[in-house]
Amino acid sequence: MPEPLRLVQAGAGGMGRAWLRTIAANTSVQLVGLVDLDVDVARAAADEHGYHDVPVATSIDELDVEFEALIDVTVPVAHPTVSVEALLRGVPVLCEKPLAETVRECLQMAAASEVSGKLLMVSQSRRYFRAVEAFRRQLAELGPVGTLSCEFYKAPHFSGFRERMAEPLLVDMAIHQFDLSRKLIGSEPVSVYCDSYNPSWSWFDGNAAASAIFTYADGTRFTFAGSWCAPGLETSWNGRWRASTAGGTATWDGDNAPVAEPDVPAPLGDEPEEIAGSLVEFVNAVRTGTKPQSEVHSNVVSIAMVEAAVRSADTGVPVRIADIVTDAYTEALSTTQNPDLLAALKSWGDPLAVLGLS
Repeated sequence: MPEPLRLVQAGAGGMGRAWLRTIAANTSVQLVGLVDLDVDVARAAADEHGYHDVPVATSIDELDVEFEALIDVTVPVAHPTVSVEALLRGVPVLCEKPLAETVRECLQMAAASEVSGKLLMVSQSRRYFRAVEAFRRQLAELGPVGTLSCEFYKAPHFSGFRERMAEPLLVDMAIHQFDLSRKLIGSEPVSVYCDSYNPSWSWFDGNAAASAIFTYADGTRFTFAGSWCAPGLETSWNGRWRASTAGGTATWDGDNAPVAEPDVPAPLGDEPEEIAGSLVEFVNAVRTGTKPQSEVHSNVVSIAMVEAAVRSADTGVPVRIADIVTDAYTEALSTTQNPDLLAALKSWGDPLAVLGLS
């Protein structure tokens, strides 16, 4: 058995505490440091989870420890700074979703991974539900998917920044469903038409509801319809899914095992789920050099889906994913200050090819 991978975690808030519990339950890793802008919060979180001897600090530079990987659980706006700093120190990073707030920043983070030669992986936790993998296996047996749909209806009262966002549903939540559609369809998105709006009774300032239709490269259509101000008969947090294929139909309620007609068995495995699953895949990728499913270059496409949906909602016309990427690439070339990152970006030539979109 190899020695546990020595981890530093950045971020000790609510999600940070969930990661501390996950790290404690995995014998393949060892927490050796915890950083947070509020050192008292970091100390309390570490002590609460039994890490009384683990040093805490307000930044990685303040920690006097040797570590082999970083878990970035900071707020999304800080991901580009924290993850890139670690990568350029020669440390692989597992970053909480979303990778960044803009595709431009995502491209710069991908460049940092290339410059450092170190892995940057995103924890798209919904990919690690056992039922998702069973659903994917069902679809593979039934044949090509023509239409995949997801309904998402919840009524959360966050009373924080989400209720003040311009597009809370699309920007803060839909990344999960958009990203899952890529895993289930097995192709890449080409364009989207999206309409977002805010029902009259909504407690959100911005648009808490949206409908979107994505066209995929293989011709599949993925439709998303959802609301964050829909009390009563709520769906799972994963949404309610339906796939129409050449050989039949499969559905997943977001919580239980999927079902299909004609019947296709969908036994659930026993693999780790959610962030525990992403941590297992990250450790394996670091140890073996294999490419995980949410490696940075691939995950940029899911962020581009969100940005394209928002642009379509703003403009009222369909938006091509390629246009989002190329516009972001042009912006990245003009705003990147680090000469090594800029050189890496310039070497791409065609960003669509780098991201697997052409």
